[in-house]
Amino acid sequence: MTREALVAGEALIDFIPDRHGPLAAVESFSRRAGGAPANVAVGLARLDRTPWFCTALATDAFGEHLASVLDREGISDRFVRRVPDARTALAFVSHGEDADREFTFYREGTADRRFDASGVPDEVLQSVDVVVVGGVTLTVEPARSATFDLVERARAADSLVCFDPNVRPELWEVDPEPTLRRMLSATDVLKASREDLGGDALPAAPDELLDAGPDAVFLTEGEAGARLVAGEDSPWECGEWRHGGYRVDDVVDTTGAGDAFTAGVVAGLVDEAAPEEVLGFANAVAAASTRSEGAMTALPDREAVRRVREDS
Repeated sequence: MTREALVAGEALIDFIPDRHGPLAAVESFSRRAGGAPANVAVGLARLDRTPWFCTALATDAFGEHLASVLDREGISDRFVRRVPDARTALAFVSHGEDADREFTFYREGTADRRFDASGVPDEVLQSVDVVVVGGVTLTVEPARSATFDLVERARAADSLVCFDPNVRPELWEVDPEPTLRRMLSATDVLKASREDLGGDALPAAPDELLDAGPDAVFLTEGEAGARLVAGEDSPWECGEWRHGGYRVDDVVDTTGAGDAFTAGVVAGLVDEAAPEEVLGFANAVAAASTRSEGAMTALPDREAVRRVREDS
């Protein structure tokens, strides 16, 4: 069994509300598998680029649900570590009237805090093109050290390290800036959103981000699309490219659109696509994901992505 990418990080349960508005006004929720890295892994599988997925799952009922979802999506359990004395992290989503969302996390004593990638051998890292990590496992120990160990071994194996910081200040138990700066110095390709750059933890300008370590930076800008700023050591030539995104008139839920974009970027890296094609494809994957409710459940296949591109 071969894979071209390895995704590492948390899997959790999203509770999606039955109505827009503040969390206090919601009476019913739908359970959905989630977690940014889990979404990226499933997104790649639906784009016919199934990756390895390294994660830690509890053995409670929610953990069993996550394991069954990953299996159904064709994700191997080779690097899925089960943690019997932990809980599954929960995230309650609230929606504004524009379908944008906020998260409230319940994460005490959860399996994701004990993420451990030591079971991924160096031979596997040498065989994959891209290793994808997120920011949530960096928020606490021992997951933080485990994430850095994986990244350092990936770089030694000449795998591209793709990082999505997914900055959520409420999850950090230490000052995030030193950790994120260290992670940027070990990153080859960074994907960040406007929200990620809105605080003090990360540099705000693309040139400053490149100076911090990455060779290429993808910046998502909501309805305005996205841009790619690349340095001379990037997978592409030095330059800057923009894509205005795709208009979606029937937006249902933007939860997970950023993860869908990341899956599109990683698929483009694996395919060694040109920068314009990577941007266009990733934007279309993100746009297609907003037409359904939830994050993982809304991730599109290539046919849905093709329709978005043809309709625009």
